[in-house]
Amino acid sequence: MSTRYPSRMPTLTLCALTTSDHDELTAFEFRNREFFESWINARPEAYYAPGGIAAAITAAQQDASRDLAYQYLLREDGTLVARVNLTQVKRAHYHCASLGYRVGAEHNGRGLAKAAVRLARDQAFSALSLHRIEATCRPENPASIHVLAANGFVQFGHARRCFQLGGSWFDLLHFEAHAQTI
Repeated sequence: MSTRYPSRMPTLTLCALTTSDHDELTAFEFRNREFFESWINARPEAYYAPGGIAAAITAAQQDASRDLAYQYLLREDGTLVARVNLTQVKRAHYHCASLGYRVGAEHNGRGLAKAAVRLARDQAFSALSLHRIEATCRPENPASIHVLAANGFVQFGHARRCFQLGGSWFDLLHFEAHAQTI
């Protein structure tokens, strides 16, 4: 029995969302829509309508220029495999943001979420000069809990029956990471 090892490690890059990402992002979002919606609430139908993703990219660029939110794409050897966002940026007195991420269904289980969060965390605490990042995940998602813990996030709360998905209520775990902890 032999084991195959990759001849080289894949190259991972995290880049801000741009208009040139439109076609690849559209394919990624449509391909993974059902998978994403099994864990989080669906995007508005307008997002998937003609022009919806282009409008979302423009809005994301405007949010970044106003220091309100930052959306990034993670590519593995040039292929889009995940998204990671820093939203709800608060500056005065807080210097914090909320973290969200999603990995394409066919790319799960390979450490890409952990890498995406690490790269976004590093960006937040260096180039964006944030002090704190918050994140939430469902208790039924041990992989996401592991991703956050592996990136220095510590659980600070547990909100019960606070998130509705598909007519059912779910709990959310609350996590935080601070700039001085990395």
